[in-house]
Amino acid sequence: MKSVLRSTFGLPLLLIAALALVPTAEAQQPAPAAPAAPKPKRQPKPKPEQKPDQAAAPAAPQVAEGAQPSLLGTFGEWGAYTASPGGKRLCFALAKPSKSETSPANRPRDPAFLFVSSRPAEKVKDEVSIIIGYGFKPNTDATLELGGASYAMYTLNDGAWIKNAAEEGKLIDAMRKGGEATIKGTSARGTGTIDVFSLKGLAQALDKVAEECR
Repeated sequence: MKSVLRSTFGLPLLLIAALALVPTAEAQQPAPAAPAAPKPKRQPKPKPEQKPDQAAAPAAPQVAEGAQPSLLGTFGEWGAYTASPGGKRLCFALAKPSKSETSPANRPRDPAFLFVSSRPAEKVKDEVSIIIGYGFKPNTDATLELGGASYAMYTLNDGAWIKNAAEEGKLIDAMRKGGEATIKGTSARGTGTIDVFSLKGLAQALDKVAEECR
């Protein structure tokens, strides 16, 4: 089973995303970020759906040394990043959905992010994950659909990971060549979601990530 996470070395994933959205002297183009991390010792309670005025993740006044992500480049709809929270290097490609739907319609939620991360110290390469923007319904899978194939995703709180690790290599190859990936899930309140992510630029972003995290 893939590693299950809610934070990166103690830092909330949406905090990392907020930091990556802040322009720096090195990169002025905003792009989202939400890197992956090891399994926590204790599983936190599911995060409820948020109201609209809670959707924007605030910038944190204090973060761990090396946690500020550095933008390596933008490629189509994807950003490539690197960071070193806790002194451990990680690199990731990150995108927001190009289209989102809820059923019932117009239900509020936090931003969603699809990312592919590599952590050399843990020998993790091209791990596909999503932060969905609400708490998933407990004991349910999400699905990632691409090119007629469907991949089950293990869910915990607001995160999901490919359930069968043996499928991940095949999925990455398909994502490099594909046009769109669709992720479907159900919230703890029974709201269904469909998020469509453009894969334009992902191959180039992953190449850049591979250069940084070998």
